[in-house]
Amino acid sequence: MKIMVVGGGGREHAIIKKLKESEKVSKIYALPGNGGIAADAECVNIGAKDIDGIRDFAKQEKIDFAVVAPDDPLVLGAVDALEEIGVPCFGPRANAAIIEGSKVFSKNLMKKYNIPTAEYEVFSDLDEALKYLETAPIPTVIKADGLALGKGVIIATTRDEAKEAVRSMMEDKIFGESGNNVVIEEFLTGPEVSVLSFTDGETVIPMVSSMDHKRAKDGDEGLNTGGMGTIAPNPYYTKAVADECMEKIFIPTIDAMNKEGRTFKGCLYFGLMLTEKGPKVIEYNCRFGDPETQVVLPLLDGDLLEIMQHTANGTLKDAKVKFKDMAACCVVMASNGYPQKYDSGFEITMPTDKNIYVAGAKLEDGKLLTAGGRVLGVTEIGNSLKDAIGAAYETVKTVKFSNAYYRHDIGQKALAAENA
Repeated sequence: MKIMVVGGGGREHAIIKKLKESEKVSKIYALPGNGGIAADAECVNIGAKDIDGIRDFAKQEKIDFAVVAPDDPLVLGAVDALEEIGVPCFGPRANAAIIEGSKVFSKNLMKKYNIPTAEYEVFSDLDEALKYLETAPIPTVIKADGLALGKGVIIATTRDEAKEAVRSMMEDKIFGESGNNVVIEEFLTGPEVSVLSFTDGETVIPMVSSMDHKRAKDGDEGLNTGGMGTIAPNPYYTKAVADECMEKIFIPTIDAMNKEGRTFKGCLYFGLMLTEKGPKVIEYNCRFGDPETQVVLPLLDGDLLEIMQHTANGTLKDAKVKFKDMAACCVVMASNGYPQKYDSGFEITMPTDKNIYVAGAKLEDGKLLTAGGRVLGVTEIGNSLKDAIGAAYETVKTVKFSNAYYRHDIGQKALAAENA
């Protein structure tokens, strides 16, 4: 089968490497891919948001199956466009991808169907939002309504910070049109858990849980990033918690989307906070998380393409979905200065026999050069979380590029929880 994967980051590299294991796969195209992905797929210079280009390429190459991985093309209707020309896809149609595309939509959905989440208010008028913040509980969380490259959320610890966040989104438009509406919500506390799930709109099969590390520096300090590393499984996500999430969050969300006429097929990501009052939804994503995918897929014991086909066909209940009883750790190696100013263009040398997922790199004259903030993710699996973490950091030592930066404490919080 000829497979097309839309996207060009570490998540897409992890998906491609897993798809390559399937005996059904004869050829994989990545649109646009990147310099590292080029080792595992044929990269085609068509942007992930170029819906017409994606559709035309799929038609021209007679693609048998497509995986649309990033949020932007999903929200823009890439799956709709491909299905219209008869290309089966893994990923939700645009009317379902809105669960991530609009935070106002997802918050209102949860309120309507009694799915546990933080208390919130929605504002489209700057003055009303500022007036509300005069008396709102602090800390508070300010969210831009639309997509903002994972950066549209600000946790404000003072009233001044909260007002500045609202002004920057609604007045200064730091996230463009995404800030036309803002959600101001209750600040929740507790361990965070990411749960990716396969769903065909009827059956929901959660994948192994994971823990992301968003802050740039050790000890969860520094600026928020797209993710500096992950581990799986998340020790806070016990069987009791998983059962409660299935009953109160996962199935009710799928049912709610069906009732709204927005059947969700693909990977639905649940970002959860385990509060004193039980699990609550912080956010939904309409796709595989990045870098959660880089620890979840290496633990998948089965054929990813078959599972994706079952998801697209509405026969997920017949799929064989099993995960290894092991642990995984991914350490993201970034360009020093990320998520702010950083230099690029440095040569990367790394082993070729490891699970290294390339995010920001380009090929020039046969050399792999850094070309982004998050450059790559190094993943290892082990019989225990401690083994996986140790192995990942050993492999990190074998990856070289100037300006490399990474956190040294990925998984330490999880290890402490395991031993508590």
